[in-house]
Amino acid sequence: MLSVFARNGSETPEPVKAQVEGSIPSWLQGTLLRNGPGLFSVGSSEYNHWFDGMSLIHSFTVCKGEVTYRSKFLKSDTYKRNIEANRIVVTEFGTMVYPDPSKNIFSRAFTHFSNVISDFTDNNLINIIRYGQEYYASSEVNYINQIDPATLETIGRINYKKHIALTLATAHPHYDSEGNTYNVGTAIIGLGLPKYIIFKVPADASDLQHQKPALSKVQQICSFAPRSTLFPSYFHSFGMTENYIVFVEQPFKLDIAKLATAYFRGISWGSCLLFDKDDITLFHVINKTTGEAVSTRFYGDALMVFHHINAYEDDGHVVFDLISYKDSNLYDIFYIKNLRQDSSTFTETNKKFSAPLCLRFVLPLSVNKESPRGSNLVTLTDTTAQAVMQEDGAVYCQPDSLLPGLELPGINYSFNAKKYRYFYGSRVEWSPHPNKLAKFDIVTRRHVEWQQENCFPSEPVFVASPGAVEEDDGVILSSVISPDPTASPFMLVLDAKTFKEIARAYIPASVHMDLHGHFIPA
Repeated sequence: MLSVFARNGSETPEPVKAQVEGSIPSWLQGTLLRNGPGLFSVGSSEYNHWFDGMSLIHSFTVCKGEVTYRSKFLKSDTYKRNIEANRIVVTEFGTMVYPDPSKNIFSRAFTHFSNVISDFTDNNLINIIRYGQEYYASSEVNYINQIDPATLETIGRINYKKHIALTLATAHPHYDSEGNTYNVGTAIIGLGLPKYIIFKVPADASDLQHQKPALSKVQQICSFAPRSTLFPSYFHSFGMTENYIVFVEQPFKLDIAKLATAYFRGISWGSCLLFDKDDITLFHVINKTTGEAVSTRFYGDALMVFHHINAYEDDGHVVFDLISYKDSNLYDIFYIKNLRQDSSTFTETNKKFSAPLCLRFVLPLSVNKESPRGSNLVTLTDTTAQAVMQEDGAVYCQPDSLLPGLELPGINYSFNAKKYRYFYGSRVEWSPHPNKLAKFDIVTRRHVEWQQENCFPSEPVFVASPGAVEEDDGVILSSVISPDPTASPFMLVLDAKTFKEIARAYIPASVHMDLHGHFIPA
């Protein structure tokens, strides 16, 4: 059943008209742009991991109640080289590739040294992000590929390193109300000692007249060292409030020495990540204007996080919600050999799958060093989260559990960095792939669901009604596929308030399971 996720997708380069059932609100005008892996084999060679598949971008354009669909492979350098060779020739997260098995040890050693200064793949399969007025397919490496959001054509790739000294950057930046983009990256191999870097790209950074990319005006806010030089933390996203960046330094780490020798050892980059269950998690709060960190040392138990939900300031506290795991087993589940198991075998062999848990942490900003040891410094009344003063002046943070079994969270982004009530997501109960959508009410701690038998919906995207005042006044959009070959894929439209279906648009083309995306209003 899950093998549907790992089968090769195909392009629909020209727009095709969807068959709409129900009624799409007349105000909904724009394009839902989505990214994810869509090609898992080239010639007779296959990728090992779902996160290795080559990027297939697709779009659902809504205009006057009608929907058109199109999809195109990202024409990255990686894609072109693989297709030209008719085999996989570029290394990915879970698949280490050697250019030519007939090469002798000396040329292999030479290739190894050129691979130590990691020149990563530009197969940007995770998300669509915006810098200035430019849209990019992004993963977490130093390359991003600019795309035309209307035609899905690949315009060309950009190397972060030409504009700011970093090797990795998240595919989950934040945007403030003025349109500025904030992101976090890591500088490793070839750029001195490892460090984390917070940077900003101004809203007006695109220089179309001189054809300069928005990144040419990037501003570094600050940099700071990991707690362990040889083991910087892996991170997939971060939180942002009105005044602060919230960075979680988790004990899921990148082994720098292993990464530097991965090529020569014949191991994948994925195996250079390790989870230290006996370590702690550090919470950094950094002023996004001055780059100065709050001096209190906030920490919690070992956890693993991919996605932050939202963060905000409330009466002298920073509140942030995220989705945590007890370990890093999630990555192992997405090896393609696992996805090709039948459902019962899959469920049995993945019993160790650590289910996601939505947590709320609360960090008091003004910590009085004289506070009694062992006292809870959180004074908010709407949460059970605690921040307990320790003997050494550090603050041990214990979360408030919101909801188990939800991933790929989304919110009304107008409420990003603000106190909010609702979040949406994909329910992941028996497998890491979603089979339901959910809306969670933080105040009542209740949730409602949408589901349809044998259907897999993608990450829910909230689009607000024009002039909306209430937080859940709008619609939820999701791309839905099924392993049933007779069932057409469709774009689902839910009323965000009631979570009831108001329309669906059946797509007369092949649609793949994606990861993340962006709604661009018309």
